[in-house]
Amino acid sequence: MLFLALTGCANPGGETASDPGDISVERLFESFSAFKMRINPVEATKIGDNQYNDYVANYVSEPYRKKLIESYSNYLDAIGKLNVDELTESQQLSVQVMKWDCEVKLEGLTNNLVTIASPIYDIPHFQLMPISQTSTFHLYFNELGSGSSVQPFHTVQDYDNWLSRVDDYIEWIQTSMDNMRQGVDLGVVWPKPIIEKMIGPIQSLIVEPATDHLFYRPVKSMPEDFSLEDRTRLEVAYRKMISDKINPIHQELLIFLTDVYLPAGTNYSGIRDLPNGKETYQYLIKYHTTTNMTPDEIFELGKREVDRISGEMETLKEEIGFSGNLRSFFDHIRSSPQQMPFTTPNQVIENFDAIHETMKPRLERLFDLKPKAGFRVERIAAFKEASSAAHYVPGTKDASRPGVFYVGIPDAQNYNKYADEALFLHEAVPGHHYQLSLQQENKNLPAFLHPESISVFVEGWALYAESLGSELGLYSDLYQKFGMLSMEMHRAIRLVVDSGMHAKGWTREQAIQYSLDNEAESEASIISEIERYMATPAQALSYKLGQLKIRELRTRAEVSLGEAFDIREYHNQVLNSGSLPLVLLEDKISRWIKREQKKKSI
Repeated sequence: MLFLALTGCANPGGETASDPGDISVERLFESFSAFKMRINPVEATKIGDNQYNDYVANYVSEPYRKKLIESYSNYLDAIGKLNVDELTESQQLSVQVMKWDCEVKLEGLTNNLVTIASPIYDIPHFQLMPISQTSTFHLYFNELGSGSSVQPFHTVQDYDNWLSRVDDYIEWIQTSMDNMRQGVDLGVVWPKPIIEKMIGPIQSLIVEPATDHLFYRPVKSMPEDFSLEDRTRLEVAYRKMISDKINPIHQELLIFLTDVYLPAGTNYSGIRDLPNGKETYQYLIKYHTTTNMTPDEIFELGKREVDRISGEMETLKEEIGFSGNLRSFFDHIRSSPQQMPFTTPNQVIENFDAIHETMKPRLERLFDLKPKAGFRVERIAAFKEASSAAHYVPGTKDASRPGVFYVGIPDAQNYNKYADEALFLHEAVPGHHYQLSLQQENKNLPAFLHPESISVFVEGWALYAESLGSELGLYSDLYQKFGMLSMEMHRAIRLVVDSGMHAKGWTREQAIQYSLDNEAESEASIISEIERYMATPAQALSYKLGQLKIRELRTRAEVSLGEAFDIREYHNQVLNSGSLPLVLLEDKISRWIKREQKKKSI
């Protein structure tokens, strides 16, 4: 899972967005790239663009929404004035991606959709429910403030930038609470199980004395070359920031959630039960999957995939030599001491490093491009470990900061490793780390195509990467191979339970039971996952639908090209244009196949 940044800055449009100016394609790309960084400066921070490090968007505010509508409309007008015939094939593809982005965001900003939380920072359907238990900005912001994430703390200016960012963050929380109060009045409120999970992480962020707070850690590791005057000033400023601003606003949020929001909590499981919920879910399917599939189509596809993978699991279970049924084998894996051999978090991380070493000699068979950026494996911060799944955060464009694969290890002795090879392939190499690093290091792409962007491509690639384990020398342990099938099953189940809850009237309990019946995850993990889908409708659909398309296109190329098929070149074609809507990816691969066939016939 890729963690998405959810922020912008106070002025999302600026002069460039209001008037894109010269409509030459190069100038338009430059303007759009600058606009995308201004509306999401934490994304800029993540890729090493530090000019917006002191901003946070009040992106739940009405002025922000109105400015985005104006800006996206202006960019669509500018695209319409381009002479497409004069553009190179690569430029045409980039223009198509830009056009899709503007159109789908504008649709979300202007339609009468349910105002619920979402990991999409620039559409409005989260405004009345901007805080949830997972993948939400207040948790990510506190990770930034620890000094161990992408926010830099190297210079005096860096430390001052964070103080300014905190002021914007407080404004964001205040507006969020105002919006949530409106939601209470309108009956647009999270279900009680979601709200209950929101309260614990907030409690952990209220820490006294200030010197023990997460936000004080950068002060404790202040560079030695800071002057005594700066050091003293910053120590005082950070203690005051924590005691007078951060602790009070989190205390206010905690009281609001406990005394006002939780009592107003609802009992629904899917957004179909909220005003315009059906239309909102169909839109979110389009946004997250870049397809026009209906919930019914996704539901039926998910059931077919669950049946197919179940058959493969049965075969592998018999090969392992387990005599019970598949459900019993799930229970066996969940409780097997052999799959829980660790006693310390560091041993978990060392196991992932060993997986990497095993695959290294074979990477060149599948890839002739390698990212410049390094990466490392780290434990998820303790304050969010219980509610956050494993995820990857990219390094910087210039590779000066490595990408990080974050893994949750709340209890090392009960950490189950049976799917760790597949998890590493997904989050690290050649999954998110390869795709995102190569994307942002690609100087032939417009800068707006460097960040994470379209989840169906990003997550689809990462799930496809899990299937490459055997080709990379992994999955020799049949339990790890079963882990790979379990990870794929997990994503297939999502098609069923996500559409089930949000479109077909399934309850939370129904979705939990379906997952328990069809996968080996623990009950606690499954409950957490189902509640994640409740809070982020349709996002979980992107993994399987993207993977199926990438695998389908590979098979089409293998059949069409025969011995001329080069797996390294296929992977280059998938990865060298940035993250694409699936229809544009399919068009691109189809053109590549035709070119290769023409070469073959000469």
